[in-house]
Amino acid sequence: MKALVLVGALVGALCAVNATAQTRASAAANLGTVHLTKKVLADGKPLAPGTYEVRLTSDSPKPAVGESPDAEKYVEFVRNGKVVGRELAVVVPSSEVGKIAKGPRPKGNGSRVDTLKGGDYVRVWIAKGGNNYIINMPPAT
Repeated sequence: MKALVLVGALVGALCAVNATAQTRASAAANLGTVHLTKKVLADGKPLAPGTYEVRLTSDSPKPAVGESPDAEKYVEFVRNGKVVGRELAVVVPSSEVGKIAKGPRPKGNGSRVDTLKGGDYVRVWIAKGGNNYIINMPPAT
């Protein structure tokens, strides 16, 4: 009987830990909301102007020689609960972003959407949890 109670307690504890881990993973996956004012291409597919939830995935490309395995991650653009686009984000720790970024940055845990000089790319820049996620997408025609 003691063994049965011990097994039940162990299963309950494992379920609680698993539920906590899933909640943390879900919360970490949401980077925020952005508003695109122009039609852009995400992974070669058009994204219409509008508001999107941006979610971080666990997928990343194979790192280049000398590159950190977490230097790039895929993000999803979600609209009305449906994934409508996916693109690669460069991940830069906040402690290092000053070395590569010039000009205005997102405030706090916020985001910016800017058309880069020359109009060749739209940059979505999200600051969240000590990292900066920089996504460059060409305009769609």
